[in-house]
Amino acid sequence: MDVRGTRLRTSFKAAFGGALLGTAGLAYYAREVEPADVEVVSVSLVLPRLAREFDGYRIAQIGDLHADGWMTPGRLLGLVNLVNTEEPNLVAITGDFTTYSRLRTLIRHVPGIAAPLRRLRVPDGAFAVLGNHDHRTDAGVVRRALVAGGVTELGNAVQTLHRDGATLHLCGVDDVYEDMDGLDRVLENLPEEGVAILLAHEPDFADQSAETASFDLQLSGHSHGGQTGLPLVRRLLLPKLSRKYPSGLYKVDGMPLYTNRGLGAHPRFRFLCRPEITILTLRSPES
Repeated sequence: MDVRGTRLRTSFKAAFGGALLGTAGLAYYAREVEPADVEVVSVSLVLPRLAREFDGYRIAQIGDLHADGWMTPGRLLGLVNLVNTEEPNLVAITGDFTTYSRLRTLIRHVPGIAAPLRRLRVPDGAFAVLGNHDHRTDAGVVRRALVAGGVTELGNAVQTLHRDGATLHLCGVDDVYEDMDGLDRVLENLPEEGVAILLAHEPDFADQSAETASFDLQLSGHSHGGQTGLPLVRRLLLPKLSRKYPSGLYKVDGMPLYTNRGLGAHPRFRFLCRPEITILTLRSPES
């Protein structure tokens, strides 16, 4: 009997079986565990032009919901409840409510986002811009769901908030990837006085918006953070217009940019790159 050969084969089988189990475990974690493990990230920002009346103003940023058979209305309601516990003044949603499908089968999931979004409890309301997936699927369906959910779309538009005579301008450009952005239109309607915050789905648009010296902060999504924390793999997964500023806080020509990692995933997996709700607290230099 070749005992040595038998031991080698047994050891090989054990190692191979262990590797398979390890791979299966990692795959399960990346598909089932981490996508549901939401991180609430707190960011404090001093904005030089922010009036004292808005000091401490809290914005909850979410985005990239990618409503589908996994991001169901029930799951979204749980995320809405998480946002509500943070007691923000305003919610900013930075696009991609759906996932592009050539057969447009995913359109059926979008109307379901309306009821959970209506449960947001924010005194100054919820505002959103559309993303590339929204336009490539059916922007009209998405817009109807936002209206039903009580969310104001900022498609190349400006909304001004007032507090004791001070102003905060919330601006949005429609999707850059799909050539729907109208920055000139936003600038035409943007008052000179008051701090201005820009919602733009694609973070790399900050190179253009910062050039105008008109915005005090840009909020973006689109990247999903690359869906993995592994640098080489992440780089492969980053979509166009998110490769310069894929995740977290940046300064672009003096303008702060925050790129949120999103709450959904396309395709559905995350590894060392948890989904994110961002709570931004704005600070005035006068405080």
